Amino acid sequence: MDPFLVLLHSVSTGLSDDELTELKFLCRGRVGKRKLESVRCGLDLFAVLLEQNELDAEHTELLRELLVSLRRQDLLQRLDGFEAGAAGRAPPEERDLRAAFDIVCDNVGRDWRRLARHLKVTDAKIDAIEEKYPRNLTEQVRESLRVWKSAEREDATVSHLVRALRACQLNLVADLVLEDQQARENESETASSGGGDKSPAESLTSWDLNGPALGGPW
Repeated sequence: MDPFLVLLHSVSTGLSDDELTELKFLCRGRVGKRKLESVRCGLDLFAVLLEQNELDAEHTELLRELLVSLRRQDLLQRLDGFEAGAAGRAPPEERDLRAAFDIVCDNVGRDWRRLARHLKVTDAKIDAIEEKYPRNLTEQVRESLRVWKSAEREDATVSHLVRALRACQLNLVADLVLEDQQARENESETASSGGGDKSPAESLTSWDLNGPALGGPW
């Protein structure tokens, strides 16, 4: 079963009638009045958004925006879980960029506007991001990075992001990103060389040779 559809079903069942009404109001600029009138549950609304290409498994920004508006941290955690799983299924370059985004979101703080400008995010979009997430600094940072990635597409790379961080004198954050990338590369090389894939028999032999004897001191 499609994990994204499972997520949407889970979110839909968690919505109250009042929350559904609020979501319909928030989607008035995206969904026509007649279609909104036919929406009776969250799945109806999500089906319309899917049909109109406003929402899909690769573009969950709108869903996140709606859940943030509802202040439903429990549903946001389900979305985080889906995105983490999607990151695990993504190509290595995509996983690297997502990991870099996490580090930037955790460390860049209120300097995100300066970084966004270096990434050529317009002031109008920066203002819109602040309005969308007025009390959530982490989401402000993440949304600015999403906007940049959406605009740059294939050119949105970790190296591009690191250069922008250094241009903003955010060298500590740039170093953290590079250290994480190096660790991920080392991990990948170890896995591909089969270094950690010992058979149970080899593991037991290793334990017998190197580990403490039964009853002996640790």
